[in-house]
Amino acid sequence: MSEDFLKAAMAAKEAAAELAPLPRAPKDAALRAIADALVARSAEIVEANALDVRRAEESGTSAYMIDRLRLDEARVRAVADAVRQVADLPDPVGEVIRGGTLPNGLELRQLRVPLGVIGIIYEGRPNVTVDAAALCLKSGNATLLRGSSSAYESNTVLVRIMQEALADTEVPAGAVQLVPGQTRESVKELMRARGLVDVLIPRGGASLINSVVEEATVPVIETGVGNCHVYVDADADQDLAIEILVNAKAQRPSVCNAAETFLVHAAVADAFVPRALAALAAQGVTVHGDARIAAYGDDVVPAGEDDFLAEYLSLDIAAAVVDSLEDAVAHIRKYGSGHTDAIVTRSVGASRRFVALVDSAAVAVNASTRFTDGGEFGFGAEIGISTQKLHARGPMGLPELTSTKWVYTGEGHLRTASGTVIASGEAAGA
Repeated sequence: MSEDFLKAAMAAKEAAAELAPLPRAPKDAALRAIADALVARSAEIVEANALDVRRAEESGTSAYMIDRLRLDEARVRAVADAVRQVADLPDPVGEVIRGGTLPNGLELRQLRVPLGVIGIIYEGRPNVTVDAAALCLKSGNATLLRGSSSAYESNTVLVRIMQEALADTEVPAGAVQLVPGQTRESVKELMRARGLVDVLIPRGGASLINSVVEEATVPVIETGVGNCHVYVDADADQDLAIEILVNAKAQRPSVCNAAETFLVHAAVADAFVPRALAALAAQGVTVHGDARIAAYGDDVVPAGEDDFLAEYLSLDIAAAVVDSLEDAVAHIRKYGSGHTDAIVTRSVGASRRFVALVDSAAVAVNASTRFTDGGEFGFGAEIGISTQKLHARGPMGLPELTSTKWVYTGEGHLRTASGTVIASGEAAGA
């Protein structure tokens, strides 16, 4: 482990210990100081970001990925507003989840507590640097941030501004740290910092997430890969289905909750598929379809297994005709990523069956997949969308960045072979 990484990790660990017991007010004040500093120094942020964008353009990065990377003054203000929204949210730390008085008189409570030091490994989007830091800070955690080298200049400036803003608050500046270095080795150091880092959260494509899951010795919460589906049922309102499909795919195709596949019930394929192909083409979307979809249009690209597994993050979408709702669910289970899947139908029975059978973090009924988002769910900025089943699932807001501890209070309670007795010493009732 390099000296630079060890220094940053130790600073984060020490900051986490100081931050954990802080009440809400100083944390909220620190977040508002960060938001104000981001706005006041937005020109500095945009200037650094321009260097990252220029390098990305010169290296041939796609327009959609550059859009994720780019910051302008309006986006910086939006990032700052997201920080203020986090400050306005309830503090989860100290919340009593459950508890009561046991038959033996012990008072038992389960409380939310910070996780400690959270490592974040993410790609592209520098707004994640601030979102992650804000959510970790509000939930009482320190954070070690490792963004992609493509956003290094932006992330360096953003972390420096946040640390300098924290210097005048009760929150230790070490609570927000950028992992030193831009090489693969610095990522490995974070993944293997067991004992210094309590949990890792990767945000990015499948290769990044799989790499972290396979190589990390630190516990990992899987997030992000979004092979999302829109299923148009036999009993769908087809006008509504067209609007939902186009929104889910084309409103912002470079994000994880954009639709990557649409499925159509065979009973309505003749009426729906030509309309869908035309509507998607009007938005510049290329359809990669199975043989039954390809029969409806000359511009359909023949689809294979890889097309249905793809998270395109572009104006591309896979498509297939299915013979039943159960076949749609089987397709989603085979190819989906467990992120978000939607059904468009007027049938209450069909919607209930779809919800019951689809095993994803979020299921949408007559709504776009684009709503699976911490802000849209009212959580404020999110740290990611968990597609795993342990601890947290779906958009991860503040409560998902906490663990719990049990606290029990007695009056000198002693456990004996025959049961509970109360000690008779003077300290028993203290």
